[in-house]
Amino acid sequence: MIANAVKQSPLGKDIGGFLMLAIPLASAQVAQAAVGLVDTIMMGRLGTESLAAGGLASTMFQFCLTTVSGIVMAVSPLVAEAYGAGQAARVEHIARQGLWLAIILTLPLMVIISQLDAGLLALGQPEAIATRAAPYFKFIVWGIFPALGFAMLRSYVSALSQANVVIVIVIIGTLVNITGNYVLGFGKFGFPRMELAGLGLSSGLSFWLMFILFLIYALKHPQLRNYRFLQNFHHFNLRIFQRLITVGVAIAITIALEYGLFAAVTFLMGILGTDILAAHQTVYQTIYIIFMVPLGMSYAVTARVGQWLGQKDMQGVRRAGYVGMVVVGLFMLVTAIALIIYRRQVIGIYINIDQPANAKVLALAIPMLFVASIAQLLDGIHRMAMGALHGLQDTRIPMLISGLAFWGVGLTSGYGLGFILGFEGVGLWIGQSIGVAVAGLISILRFHRLTGRRTAIASIKP
Repeated sequence: MIANAVKQSPLGKDIGGFLMLAIPLASAQVAQAAVGLVDTIMMGRLGTESLAAGGLASTMFQFCLTTVSGIVMAVSPLVAEAYGAGQAARVEHIARQGLWLAIILTLPLMVIISQLDAGLLALGQPEAIATRAAPYFKFIVWGIFPALGFAMLRSYVSALSQANVVIVIVIIGTLVNITGNYVLGFGKFGFPRMELAGLGLSSGLSFWLMFILFLIYALKHPQLRNYRFLQNFHHFNLRIFQRLITVGVAIAITIALEYGLFAAVTFLMGILGTDILAAHQTVYQTIYIIFMVPLGMSYAVTARVGQWLGQKDMQGVRRAGYVGMVVVGLFMLVTAIALIIYRRQVIGIYINIDQPANAKVLALAIPMLFVASIAQLLDGIHRMAMGALHGLQDTRIPMLISGLAFWGVGLTSGYGLGFILGFEGVGLWIGQSIGVAVAGLISILRFHRLTGRRTAIASIKP
């Protein structure tokens, strides 16, 4: 019965199945990214120092959390394969070990997060900034387990093609977070004014709410409740746990490499000057929000590829991968054209483009956004190719591809164009585009080769 749920279907049904899974996941990613934007606006209303400290604290926390969440994301390809193969008991075992993994990762991550204020000092930030950031870390650290648990459950339900609820839960969590920021951060309705500590506490509470709602859904939904992964929770399956670690650590390192590249480019933009950095930030914020769409959709392509892999249908695997790449490629192409046509209007969201004082930033941002529009098209296709490879549980080689392409090609060429040839911020963005293009091309070729080889092997079996 489980296997029949992912039976071979025409291309139109493949596209429909992909979109049914991808749209809620992508919408949830965009909603979560929007929370970061709202948090930044609220931090700004607390004062300049709070904005600087809160922005750094939030960025560091998200980097650590997103990277470690990559490990528990290994649940998705493993569950998808078991689901496609009709192995209900194995689905339960993988989900159980995934939750164990989230629990085990919580303590070391809590230790790291609790010391990030000291990390700010070590990175040369003023003591006043580190002091203001410390309460934020003190409270948000208690939301780490539910945040990792949420990432695990999202991977689990996505692999079972039951992700529609994700966007509902994320919207609820987002509204609670925004309300909590207002009440606790600014001391409304009789609550004390906690400022950044209140924003950290609000985020932690919203993580717990989303995790609890997701857990209830996973345990009570008619198509999910038969997977009793909380039963015999004390049973520890070392083999599955090790497989999750093997697949997941490579995903986490890939995430860290990509986030690290953006951080390095931002640092280099700062060296080039305040106006260039300001122009870069307006462009980056726009591209970051848009990038959430292919990121969310990549989770869907991972699940779809994994399900066909469980069916041992390599034609289905190949079709699922390419459907995701083409759909996202078309979406990102339309987005790129819109960004290029409406560059001034987009930049006007962040700065008053009619003010003479902003003329230089506007002049710098317009060509950056043009190049970034092309970069996000390439990065969207690359992200889908990576998602397809992750569905095949192929993570270590893609990790190396990302490292070499992003840092060896992208950052090196960007530095050469920006600093040596004098293209400055535009040169750094061109370098990123080259790195992403190389990573995307190699990833697509690898997916094509792996699926072609496995198809050939399957065709000669008796």
